[in-house]
Amino acid sequence: MVSSHSLLVWIRFLSSFCVWLLGDFLAADADADEDEDAKLRNTAITRANSACLPMEDCVGIKYSSVNEGEERKGGHGVPKVSIIPLIFLIFYEVSGGPFGIEDSVKAAGPLLAIAGFLLFALIWSVPEALITAEMGTMFPENGGYVVWVSSALGPFWGFQQGWAKWLSGVIDNALYPVLFLDYVKSSIPALGGGLPRTLAVLILTVALTYMNYRGLTIVGWVAVFLGVFSLLPFFVMGLIAIPRIEPSRWLEMDLGNVNWGLYLNTLFWNLNYWDSISTLAGEVENPKRTLPRALSYGLVLVVGGYLYPLITCTAAVPVVREFWTDGYFSDVARILGGFWLHSWLQAAAALSNMGNFVTEMSSDSYQLLGMAERGMLPEFFAKRSRYGTPLIGIMFSAFGVVLLSWMSFQEIIAAENYLYCFGMILEFIAFIKLRVVHPNASRPYKIPLGTIGAVLMIIPPTILIVVVMMLASFKVMVVSIVAMLVGFVLQPALVYVEKRRWLKFSISAELPDLPYSNVEEDSTIPLVC
Repeated sequence: MVSSHSLLVWIRFLSSFCVWLLGDFLAADADADEDEDAKLRNTAITRANSACLPMEDCVGIKYSSVNEGEERKGGHGVPKVSIIPLIFLIFYEVSGGPFGIEDSVKAAGPLLAIAGFLLFALIWSVPEALITAEMGTMFPENGGYVVWVSSALGPFWGFQQGWAKWLSGVIDNALYPVLFLDYVKSSIPALGGGLPRTLAVLILTVALTYMNYRGLTIVGWVAVFLGVFSLLPFFVMGLIAIPRIEPSRWLEMDLGNVNWGLYLNTLFWNLNYWDSISTLAGEVENPKRTLPRALSYGLVLVVGGYLYPLITCTAAVPVVREFWTDGYFSDVARILGGFWLHSWLQAAAALSNMGNFVTEMSSDSYQLLGMAERGMLPEFFAKRSRYGTPLIGIMFSAFGVVLLSWMSFQEIIAAENYLYCFGMILEFIAFIKLRVVHPNASRPYKIPLGTIGAVLMIIPPTILIVVVMMLASFKVMVVSIVAMLVGFVLQPALVYVEKRRWLKFSISAELPDLPYSNVEEDSTIPLVC
C-alpha cells in the first residue's frame, strides 16, 4: 500500500520527469509538424468514404509499406523489430517466467496444477495465439485488436476494445515495480515500506519508462537478455532436482479442498495477453511472416517455462500446499541447490518484473498511438519522439501505473482479468464476423479451419471467460463495470470534441480505409462512392 503523502510525492516527481521528456519531444518534432500534417486525413471525411468501399478493396491488401521483407526501417527511420526480440517481447507480454504460478499448487495441488497449465494452454493460449496471428497479419498496424474490432463492428466498439484493453494493461503493469521490491526487500529491509519504498518504486518506474522512450528495439533486446537470465536458474534447478524426483507426488489431489477462484485466476493470468503483441505489428519487420512464427515459438517458450519447473519441483520436494505461494520457488531453490541458487532465482525474479514492465508499457503506449493514427484519439497521441516512440502514450501509461499502484495484488489480478475478458469477447465476435462476412479478404496467415471450425475453436475459451467473470468479487465486478461505462461515455464525448474542433483528430494517410459498418453520415460531407 502507498500512503497519500507518498503518492503525492510520486506524482510530483513523475510529473517533473514527464515535463522534461515532453520538452525534449517538442524540440525534436518542431520541424517535422508540417510533414506530419501532409500524411494525415480528416477523420470525418475518411470514415464517410470508407463506409462505401468494398471489403476486398480496403482490408489486408494495402499494407505494402509494412509487408516488405527488405524494409527494415519504419517511416520514422527507426529499425524494425526482428524475430528474436519479438519472441521475447511475446514471452514477457504473456509470462516473464514461472514466477507467480506457485499459487496454482496451493489452490489445487500438483496434479491439477500441471494438468491445468496443459489444458489451459490448449483451450486458451493456442486459440488466442492463432487468432492473433491471423488478425495481426491481416491488419499489420499499431493498434492491433482495436483495428480488428473497428473493422468488424465499427469505431464505437473499437474504442471500447481499446479502452478496456488499455485499462487492463495499465492495471497489470502496476504490479511489477511493487513485485520487484518484494523480492529485493529480503536483502534490503528498508525497501519493505514507507518513504524509501515509495521513492524506490518511483525511481524504478521512471527508469523503465525512460527505457521505453528510447526505443522499441532497445526494449526488445533487453527482453532477450532478461528472458535468458530469468529462465536459466529454473533450468539448472530442474537438472539438480532430477535425482530426487518421486513421481507419486505428481498424483496428489484433493477435489474437496480446491480453491477454484484462486486456481482459475492464476492459470488465466499466467496464460493470457497473447494478443498484446498485435499493438506493435506496425513496428515488426515483415509481420506477415515474422508474427506467426514468433507466436508459435513464444507459445513453446511460455508453456515449457511453466511446466518444466512445476513437474520437477513438485516431485523433488514434499508438497505442503500452504507453502506454495508467490516466491516459493526461491525456497525450493535453496532446498535443492543452496544459497547460491536461491540468490540467483531471487535476482531473476526481480529482473523478470522489469522485463514485464517495459514490454507491457510498450504494448499499451503503441496501442494509444495506433488508435490516434485511426482517428479515435486526438492527433497528439500519434506524435513520436526523436526515437520513434509514442511519448504521449508512454506518459499516459506511466501515470496510469502510478495512480493504480495502491490496489492490492489480488484486486489487481481480478480487475485486469475482468476487463481483459470483456475485450476478448469483442475480439472473438470480430474474428468470426470477418470470417463470415468477408471470407475472401487478404489473410497472409489463415488458421486452417473453416467457419464452423473457427466457431468451435472459440467455444471453450468463451466458456472460460464467462466462468472467470462470474467468479469475480462484487467489488471487482462493480469497479470493472463502472470502468467500462466510462468508455461508453468517453467515445461519444470525443466524437463531439472532434465535431466542435476543440481538438484535432486525423487518420494517417499511410493506412488503408476500414469498412465501418455504422458510420453516421454528415450531410455536409460528400460521399465518394
